[in-house]
Amino acid sequence: MAKQKAVESPFSRLIQVGVVVKDLDKVVERLTSLGIGPFTSMHKPDDAEEWFRGKPMKAKFKISGAKLGEIVLELIQPLEGKSPHQEFLDNQGEGIQHIAFAVDDLDREVDRLTKKGVSVLLSANLPKARVAYLDLGAGGLVIELMQEK
Repeated sequence: MAKQKAVESPFSRLIQVGVVVKDLDKVVERLTSLGIGPFTSMHKPDDAEEWFRGKPMKAKFKISGAKLGEIVLELIQPLEGKSPHQEFLDNQGEGIQHIAFAVDDLDREVDRLTKKGVSVLLSANLPKARVAYLDLGAGGLVIELMQEK
């Protein structure tokens, strides 16, 4: 009997935990006082192409990240516009909004998951990566899949 090659799960390379906050500066100050950090400001590139629920997204954010071992803690403060982050803040309040995984083939994984009823909240084409936020339809879980270019 031939042994089949195991297919790597798209959920095997956790790279980030995304937390939506109301006041990024206040949260960074508090976490830093607890020994978490250092935090680095992150900026969305001007040439980023993003779609929220299939429509072009022009939202603005304050973003800061800190490396926690091999994982990045990403803090996101929505400033204006419709986005999954603002939607989360409006509906849930502050908290973990997504967890992100690195994948080798974003299109394959998104196709595979949407065929199982998962919905795409956000898709983005960034200079260094392509990403998709996916609502798993279970337990309020949203994941981000990221494929580096």
